[in-house]
Amino acid sequence: MTLRELVVAYFQYYTIRTYLVIAALAIGVALWQPTTLVRGAAAAGFVMLVYPLVWYCLHRWVLHSQWMWKVPFLASTWKRIHYDHHQDPNHLEILFGTLKSELPPVFIMTLPFGYAIGGVGGAALALATGVLTTCFYEFCHCIQHLSYKPKSKILVAMKARHMAHHFHDETGNFGITNFAWDRLFGTFYERIERPTRSATVFNLGYTEDVAAVYPWVADLSGGVAAGHPRQRDRVTTKEPERKAA
Repeated sequence: MTLRELVVAYFQYYTIRTYLVIAALAIGVALWQPTTLVRGAAAAGFVMLVYPLVWYCLHRWVLHSQWMWKVPFLASTWKRIHYDHHQDPNHLEILFGTLKSELPPVFIMTLPFGYAIGGVGGAALALATGVLTTCFYEFCHCIQHLSYKPKSKILVAMKARHMAHHFHDETGNFGITNFAWDRLFGTFYERIERPTRSATVFNLGYTEDVAAVYPWVADLSGGVAAGHPRQRDRVTTKEPERKAA
């Protein structure tokens, strides 16, 4: 994949176009109700500072939790925003999050703090910063998952660590572009440090035994898949005879 093809694939998804519209509207509000330069910079800087920590916490303790699949009305959300992504990490259609799953955290971590720092203008600048940072994260996420080979050493290392999270051991490397919080919380690793592949790297612990008790994700998925996405046979909890078909 060339850089041009990567960019085309990136902008094809509706969430990216929506984020850019929201950012433009937020900048318009900031110009209409301006705050001071110092407060505006502080609001934007605050968002850039806390963003990696917020998404680390969400990725580790929400998306990789083992409680969402136990709640019927949350099971479909967890399936869409993370289970499906780990089941087939290179599938473009589920590479991006949904607006209803990504926008609420962005609003929560930007608007109140931005308003406290710089009023309406500060809140608008904080929101614009949060949305544009999300766009940057998603672009890096595309680089990590699609068949594009970056030339930058930083991007190469970033991609290797994220691919290790998806194809080797999902219990570490929760960062997307920033692994500082992984280092601080002891979840950072290089693949050579963990020679054995995690048994739950593709299913996040949602096994057939779990599905027998909490069936909602399996019902939506047509069963429980096991193994590498390019090598697996689909095995369902309701129709085990398919394994031999």
